[in-house]
Amino acid sequence: MAPWKARLAVLAAALWWGSLTAVGFLVVPMLFASLGSPAQAGQMAAKLFAAQTWVGVGCGMLLLMASSAREDAPRMDWGNGALVYVLAGMLLALLQEFAVAPRIVLRQDLALWHGAGTAMYAAQWLCALVVLWRLTRPATSSPTSA
Repeated sequence: MAPWKARLAVLAAALWWGSLTAVGFLVVPMLFASLGSPAQAGQMAAKLFAAQTWVGVGCGMLLLMASSAREDAPRMDWGNGALVYVLAGMLLALLQEFAVAPRIVLRQDLALWHGAGTAMYAAQWLCALVVLWRLTRPATSSPTSA
């Protein structure tokens, strides 16, 4: 991977994981603690989670583009195995936005869908963390014989 592509990949992974962390573990809990009603906080949280979906998809696309060996041929074999986690994280973000969030908004079996959404968000957070961790792993040097 070209040096600029490696740096772009690390920046995209850091933005993805950092934004998931900030929104899910800091901003949304503060909304529920600070706003007047849970309904108000829930509406704002839904907007933040929707925006987070597109941040995740955008960062995932940048990671996929940075992984290409040439501009027109994506390398599907990242030696560090991060590609699977990029694709899984993007899929989780899209499923959360288009399959889970509408059911939460309609209040369909709220406990079930809220739990599913929380689990998917946590799994996406873990995927982004694994990608960031693997992309920043120091290169291993081969042992030399004496």
